Amino acid sequence: MAQHNAFYAQSGGVTAVINASACGVIEACRQAPDQIGKVYAGHNGIIGALTEDLIDVTQESDEAIAALRHTPGGAFGSCRYKLKDIDTHRAQYERLIEVFKAHDIRYFFYNGGGDSADTCLKVSQLSEKLGYPLTAIHVPKTVDNDLPITDNSPGFGSVAKYIATSTREASLDIASMCATSTKVFVLEVMGRHAGWIAAAGGLAGDGEGEPPHLIIFPEVSFNRKAVMARVDESVKKYGYCVIVVSEGARYEDGTFLADAGNTDAFGHRQLGGVAPTLAGMIKQDLGYKYHWAVADYLQRAARHLASKTDVEQAYAVGREAVTLALAGKNSMMPAIRRISQSPYQWDVISAPLSQIANQEKFMPRDFISESGFDITQACRDYLSPLIQGEDFPPFENGLPKVAKLKLTKVEQKLPKFTL
Repeated sequence: MAQHNAFYAQSGGVTAVINASACGVIEACRQAPDQIGKVYAGHNGIIGALTEDLIDVTQESDEAIAALRHTPGGAFGSCRYKLKDIDTHRAQYERLIEVFKAHDIRYFFYNGGGDSADTCLKVSQLSEKLGYPLTAIHVPKTVDNDLPITDNSPGFGSVAKYIATSTREASLDIASMCATSTKVFVLEVMGRHAGWIAAAGGLAGDGEGEPPHLIIFPEVSFNRKAVMARVDESVKKYGYCVIVVSEGARYEDGTFLADAGNTDAFGHRQLGGVAPTLAGMIKQDLGYKYHWAVADYLQRAARHLASKTDVEQAYAVGREAVTLALAGKNSMMPAIRRISQSPYQWDVISAPLSQIANQEKFMPRDFISESGFDITQACRDYLSPLIQGEDFPPFENGLPKVAKLKLTKVEQKLPKFTL
């Protein structure tokens, strides 16, 4: 089989383990020298391909690539840039193929969530129309855990571990001070449409009265009266109330509690802080002293508290993506399959992008308690294995060590392209 080059890019919000997937892809490519020559990375995701801003990963040492496994963020730069439909933006897709032709790229690995799966699918479809032999594989990643088919999404397990841990630790703080100080603590977590991360906060306690006392999911319509009654009851019964709320909490008509009034680069509504909004309601309706916090980027960057399961799965899907590509499995995604619950066992299977692109997996209703404010045992059983194990990064001078890459740029061969 002839040798050709590969292209890898990262897309969307990064995770604590997206670079572990990059490590898996790159190491697997290096172990197939007869089929894969150079590995190029797109600087800032798909934008790097469109603008021919490529990084020569071949220049990186094996040690630097291995260090990606314990480095958070997106080592090659990510982006929020969604390619539109082929018919009205055909020039962008044709540009991608031109860049791939110029650099003899026949393998395309795109590491991201649902929007990235859509991009990968469209690139695959156009390459077929234009007669260019490109094998496109999507590498799953999203802290939101909302990709279909795969049991869970790499990146989620580590966020779940961080949120469950932070909820437990903050709860001890509030409990120790509630007699004379703060009565209510609100932790805002990510999750625009799906409440998986908020649900993970429920792992912090397991018993009557243990926090969180209230979880607010996007899947359950927000009822101010019912929420305030639950908060008041918790404070009177336990002395304090801990709330985990998803950024995507919404009213029955679909309006977000914290709609900032604009959209992001993917066309999603920009959200402006549900924690202070909810805290303001509590102050107004109940008068309790409160504190709130927004986990924000901390939850997806906390590689020091990553789940070992998550790291291993992120690396595995990266390697499997290369295996699929070399087997000619075009327009596919490696997906995690749960084989057994106890003991927890999993493997990696392949799934067609046509069944993944632009799809979202929401919390099953039987994962949410009848009250709508807690997780069920079925949810706890699903979540628990995903946060198991520690995979601490190496530390130096008290701080975690991270990969230091050269990020050598590839010489451009084509005219400049304006986005």
